[in-house]
Formats: sequence, structure tokens, C-alpha cells
Amino acid sequence: MKVYISVDAEGVAGISDWEQCIAGGDDYPLGRDLMLGEVNAAIDGAVEAGAEQILVNDSHSLMRNLPPGELGGHASYLSGRFKPLYMMEGLDASYDVALFLGYHAAMPTPGVLSHTYNPRAIANVVLNGTVTGEAGINALVAQHHGVPVAVITGDQYVGPEAAPFCPGIDAIEVKKSVSRYAAEHLHPHIAQQRIREGVFRALSEPGAGPPVLHLPATLEVQLVSPDMAEQATWLRGVERVTSTTVRFEDDDPLRLYRTFMTLVFLTRSLVETR
Repeated sequence: MKVYISVDAEGVAGISDWEQCIAGGDDYPLGRDLMLGEVNAAIDGAVEAGAEQILVNDSHSLMRNLPPGELGGHASYLSGRFKPLYMMEGLDASYDVALFLGYHAAMPTPGVLSHTYNPRAIANVVLNGTVTGEAGINALVAQHHGVPVAVITGDQYVGPEAAPFCPGIDAIEVKKSVSRYAAEHLHPHIAQQRIREGVFRALSEPGAGPPVLHLPATLEVQLVSPDMAEQATWLRGVERVTSTTVRFEDDDPLRLYRTFMTLVFLTRSLVETR
């Protein structure tokens, strides 16, 4: 069995502040340790279920948060700040299953540290008429390759957000959001135990299927300012529907994802010049 892990940080038990998950923050070393603990718990569960190859794609911030030598299961590690497929880099049709660890809720929700890719540029994303966070967007890549997304971990919002796009996904709740900057967390050891057991169960008794979004799929992206929406229309196929919202569609889920990622990288230039 070949297992792909996309790991973010904001959905990890114990993390409720940017200082814990951005390099240079006062509590970043703690956040990194908590993140590593949940990754290794998932690796343990996957190995127990028969995984022979595991790739961990560091999908958070500058994407070099984990100490490679401390990853369990002799897992391979994909890191670095520029990846064409970002949170889904490295996934291909050779993988049997994908896991989303430490994921957070979409920008419009009260989930812990909620955002959708770039909180300074993107106010909301709607995929085929349904509000989505990063899990639904990332599911486009999994659909292209026909890979089931079996598990997602985070607060109480990430599972329901992912479910419309990832059939049969098992949501493992490791904390409960109180507000965008507060949460009630499971003890890290309990959270890690639930992840290990949940991953083992999901991989031993497969119930998830590959994402099956209706094609052509449509993405609507609400940006935080009209100038960002104008800039987004420089991309072929992107049309402006309101002063701050753009829309684009494609019958190829991977191409749709690439257009979205290009929009994310493009609007970043306006964010950085403010």
C-alpha cells in the first residue's frame, strides 16, 4: 500500500494562534512538535494497516516545518516553499490513498485559524455551488488521479466541509473551535491515539472512494478587494461576476486546480505591496 499525506498545521490539537505555526513565532517550536506528533501517529496507523511507502508533503506556510529524521515509518518527506501543486504536490495515480492532516476550516467559518489558502486575499471559495475550504479544493487533484481521500483531521468544521467532495472520508476531531482564536483541545497523546487508530481503521476497512465532483466544475472566488478581482481576470477563462468575485470552470479537475493556484500566486503580489 502506498500512502500520501498532506499535512497542514492549524488543525493540529494544541494550536490556536499564528505564533504557534509560523516560523519565528514565540511558540513555533511547540507547534512544530505537536504537528510532528500527529504526523507520526498517522504514519504508525498506516504502517500497522500495511503501508509500505509513505510520502509526507509539508503543506504549511514555508513548507519546511518537520525534521525529516524524526519522521516514523521511514517516510519520504517533500518540503520547500515553491511547489507547482502546493498542498498536493507529489500525488499521482500510483498512490492507493491520501490523508489530510491538521487541516483547518474555510475562511467564512468560525473554525480555529480559519482561512482559505491566503487570508489576506481570499474571502471565500465556492466549488460547484458549495462553500469549500482547502480540502475541497485539494480534492480536485485527488479526483484527477483517482485517489481516495480517506481521513481528515482538525476541528469540528473540517469534516463536514470535506464530506461533499470526498465520499466516505473519516473525520477525526482533535479539537473543538470556540472561536477563530480559541479552542478546546484533546490532550496531544489522546489526539495522536485517535489519529493512529482512525488511520488504521480507514486503511484496513476502506470505505472512501475517489472524489467525484460533477464536471465541468466551477469555482467562484471572492477576493478581499476589487483590484485583486481585476488582476484575476488576466488569467484565461476567469470572468468577473461582482466587484470582488470571479468565476472559472473546467472539465479537467487538475487544470481547474492549477488555475486556482495561479490566481493565489498572482494576487499575492498585491498583498505584498500594501
